[in-house]
Amino acid sequence: MQAALAAATAAGRAPLKTRFKIEGMDCASCAAKIDTAVRRLAGVREASVSVSAGTLAVTHDENLAVAAIRERVVALGYGAEEIDAGKASDAAVGSARGSGQGARHHAHDHPHDHHNHDHGDVHGAAPLAARAAAGPEPMSTPGQGHAHFDDPAADGLPWWRTSKALLTWTSGSAFLAAYGLGQLLPSYAYVLFVVALAVGLVPIARRAFVAARFGSPFSIEMLMTIAAVGAVIIGAAEEAGAVVFLFLVGEMLEGVAAGRARASIKALASLVPKTAWIERGDGGKVEEIAAEALRVDDVILVRPGDRIPADGLVLSGTGGVDEAPVTGESVPKRKGIGDGVFAGTINLDSALRLRVTAGAQDNTIARVVRLVEEAQESKAPTERFIDRFSKYYTPAVLAAGFLIAVVPPLFFGGEWYAWVYKGLALLLIGCPCALVISTPAAIAAGLATGARRGLLMKGGAVLEQLGRVTVVAFDKTGTLTAGKPIVTDVVAFEGSSSDLVARAAALEAGSSHPLAKAILGHAEAIGVTAHPADDIRSLDGKGMAGRVDSKEVLLVSASAARAAATVDADMDAAIAAFNDAGKTASLVVEEGRVRGIIAMRDEPRDDAKAAVERLSALGIRAIMLTGDNRRTAEAIAKGLGVEPRAELLPQDKQRIVRELQTEGAIVAKVGDGINDAPALAAAHVGVAMGGGTDVALETADAASLHARVVDIPRMVTLSRLTMNNIWQNVALALGLKAVFLVTTVLGATGLWPAILADTGATVLVTANAMRLLSAKLP
Repeated sequence: MQAALAAATAAGRAPLKTRFKIEGMDCASCAAKIDTAVRRLAGVREASVSVSAGTLAVTHDENLAVAAIRERVVALGYGAEEIDAGKASDAAVGSARGSGQGARHHAHDHPHDHHNHDHGDVHGAAPLAARAAAGPEPMSTPGQGHAHFDDPAADGLPWWRTSKALLTWTSGSAFLAAYGLGQLLPSYAYVLFVVALAVGLVPIARRAFVAARFGSPFSIEMLMTIAAVGAVIIGAAEEAGAVVFLFLVGEMLEGVAAGRARASIKALASLVPKTAWIERGDGGKVEEIAAEALRVDDVILVRPGDRIPADGLVLSGTGGVDEAPVTGESVPKRKGIGDGVFAGTINLDSALRLRVTAGAQDNTIARVVRLVEEAQESKAPTERFIDRFSKYYTPAVLAAGFLIAVVPPLFFGGEWYAWVYKGLALLLIGCPCALVISTPAAIAAGLATGARRGLLMKGGAVLEQLGRVTVVAFDKTGTLTAGKPIVTDVVAFEGSSSDLVARAAALEAGSSHPLAKAILGHAEAIGVTAHPADDIRSLDGKGMAGRVDSKEVLLVSASAARAAATVDADMDAAIAAFNDAGKTASLVVEEGRVRGIIAMRDEPRDDAKAAVERLSALGIRAIMLTGDNRRTAEAIAKGLGVEPRAELLPQDKQRIVRELQTEGAIVAKVGDGINDAPALAAAHVGVAMGGGTDVALETADAASLHARVVDIPRMVTLSRLTMNNIWQNVALALGLKAVFLVTTVLGATGLWPAILADTGATVLVTANAMRLLSAKLP
C-alpha cells in the first residue's frame, strides 16, 4: 500500500483521508460488512473500522466523492456522518508505519506549531452548514430497515427507546400476540407464527442480502436468515420466531455494551465546560462566551471551583488545580505565573487569569480523544489474525451445517427433520460474532483505560507490544530526572548558609540560566531575600560577578575560584565529593575569600526509583542512555538501580537499541520525543514523556500525559491485563460454542439455546472486556 500511496503522491494525486462517525455499528459483523463494502468502491485505498469508537477511516483517491462512501454505508442501513473530510492522508505527507505496529511518526527532529494542527471535530459533530448540505439522516422503521441505526446516546435517548430496541419490542410483541391468538385459533397458529417471525426476520434478511451484494455473503444475518427460513420449512415456525426475537435481544444488548465502551471516551470529552469568561478591552471587563469560540492568545478568567475551559498559561493568580480528571494525579498541583494548565481540570481556591494556548479542537482533552479514537481504528496483530480466521470460519460453519443436515439422512438412514434441525442449530452456534469482537472490545477498553489515566497508546499493536517488552531504555534528562537542576547542598565556610544563598541570589537575579533559576528557587523556598547588588556581569562562562553590600562577590566554578581565592584541602575534598555525586559545585567568593559552596544537580523524579523497581518485578531490565558526562550518569544510575550508558550522541543511542534488538530483546525507548528521535524510531515501542501539548503526542507510539516514570510499568501492566483479557474472551467464545455444538449434535439442545450460545457469548465477552475500564494499575 505504501508504494501505491507514494506513487500517487509523486504523480500529484495525494490520497485523502476521511473519517466518519457511524451510527448503529455495535458488533463485529457490522464492522466487517462496512469494511468489505467500502473497500469494494473504486478509488478506496484503505479502510479501517472501529466498533469501539464507532468510526470509519477511509484513505481514498481525490476523485472519489465522500458522498459516495457515505451512500455505500447508508445503503447497508447505518448512519454515517463525516468528522474529518478531505484531509491529506498521513501516508501522503510522509509518516511511516512500523512493521506490525500502528502509525509510527518518525519526524521527531523538527519543530511543530501546536496551534496550527487541524484535528477536526473530535466530538463527532459536524458543523451545521455541513449537516444541512448533507441532507437529513436516513431513517428506518422496524419493518423496512436495519436494526442498527443509532448509538443509544446519539440523540440523548435511553437505550430502550432506540430504533434497535423498538424493533426488538415489536418483534417480541408480535411473537406474544401470535402465541395468544394461536391458543384461541389453533388452526391458524402456524400462519400467525410465520407472520410474527416476518416482523423481525424481514429487516434481518434485507441486511443479509444487501451485505451479500456488497461482498459479505457469509454474514451473521445470512446465517440467521437461512436458519429461520429452514425452520419454517420443517414446521418449526414457533421456534424460529423465538430465535429471531432472541437474536434481536442479543443485538440490543450488544448496542448497550458498545455504548458503555464509547461512553468512557465521551466522558473524557465532556470534561471541558461549555462556557468561558473572556476579557474584553483594556478595562478588564469579562463576558461569558461559548468555550468552543475561544482562540489562541485570548485572555480568560477562571473562578475558584470552575473547570478550566482551555489549555493555557497562567498570567496572574496562584492556586491549586485538581488535574485528576485529566491525568489521574490525586494531589492538586500548585500553579503560578507562567505555569501551564489543562482544559477540563478544576481551579480550586483562587481566581486565575489565563492566556489560551490551544483552541477547542486542539486542547489536551480533544487531542487525547482524537488519538484514542484513531488508535482504536488500528488493529493489533492478534485482532488481524482473528479477522482472517473468521473469514474461513464462517463458510466452514455453513458447510458443516449443510453436511450435518444431509449426510446422516442420505447415507445412514437418519430422520430428516431431526438432522436438518440440528444443522440449522449449528448455523446459529457457529456465528463468529463473539470470537471476532473478543479482541477489539478488550483493546478498546484497554486504550480507554489508559487514556483516562494519562497513558496514551496509538493503537492495538502498540498496546499489545508493550506487554512483551524485555528492556526499557530511558533517557536521563527530562525523563528519569526532572530536567532542571535544584540546589541539593549549601556549605558555608563563613557566615550562615542563608546569607550565602542571599549573596548568590543577588548575582543571579533576573537571569534565566537553569543554574540561576535553581538558586533563585531555593532562595524563595527557604524564605531568603537577595541582598542589593550592582555592577553585575557575566564572566565568560565561568560564572557571575558583582558588588553585594559594597563588596566584590563572585559566584563561579571551582576552577575559576582557585584563580581568584585560596581553596584549602577541606574545600577541595568537598568539591570532589560533590563532583563524584554528579553535582555542579558553584563557589561564592567574597573579597578573595571562599565563603561557601552551593551544589546543584538535576535530581531524579520522585517516582523514578519506584518505577525501576516495578519494572524489575515485571522481569524487565532498565538501562539509561544519556549524553551527559559519565560521572553524573553513574551517580544518578546508582541511586536508581539502572545500568548507565553515558556520553552518547543520538546515533549512539540508536546503535545501542539495535544491538539490544539483535540480542533478541523487545525494546521500549523512553525519551522526550525530540532529541531521542533516532532511538525512539528504532525501538519496538517509542514512549514520549511530556505534557499534553507537547510534540510527543504526535511523534511517539505512546506517551505519558503527565510525564511520570511510573507510567511506563503501568503501561506494561495494562498491556498484560489486556492480553490476558483477550485470551479469556477467545476461550469463552470458543468454549461456549464447543459445548453447545456437542449438545446440539447429541440432540440435547436446539435452536433456542443455539442463539443464546451466540448472543450470550457476545454479551459475556463484551462485558468481560469492559472490566478493564475499572482495572487497578499499581
